[in-house]
Amino acid sequence: MEKTTTVAIFGGSFDPPHIGHVQIVQEALKKLPITKLYIVPTYLNPFKTKFHVDAKIRFEWLKKLFTCKEIEILDYEINQERAVPTIETVKYLFSKQNFKKIYLIIGADNYANISKWNKYEELKELVEFVVATRDAEHLPKDLKKLSINVNISSSKLREKMDITFIPKIIENDIKMYYQGK
Repeated sequence: MEKTTTVAIFGGSFDPPHIGHVQIVQEALKKLPITKLYIVPTYLNPFKTKFHVDAKIRFEWLKKLFTCKEIEILDYEINQERAVPTIETVKYLFSKQNFKKIYLIIGADNYANISKWNKYEELKELVEFVVATRDAEHLPKDLKKLSINVNISSSKLREKMDITFIPKIIENDIKMYYQGK
């Protein structure tokens, strides 16, 4: 089978999704030579012990937020109902199609600890890392980067629910969810 398609994977908890995530997706679609971007919400981050919002709700928020044809919200990890190492998701996608290349988009905070990831040595042979960062100075020069200028994380957002960081299209859904808690 000929390898022709180049795709990217952007995984995370998206607990909740915010404008930083939107900016990463927009930059990836603009800067990377890809035919599809897979957004992969975790059921549970392998480095965490709990999630705040049920995975199926986060999945629905992402489907509502990202609707263009180049994006697919992949529920593979959610359907496993456990923490899924990234290497497993990458292998799953390769089992579905013989991709020419897979870019793996991660935040600079995750890149700092990448060597702790499950089967990191094998993973780096299968993908090319792309780091979404506000400050690329401390990253290797040969690393692909997406420059993002939003200083927010989902955990900071949950601590101080600042609605200005929530995309308008899902703002009411997120407000209703957190007001109902």
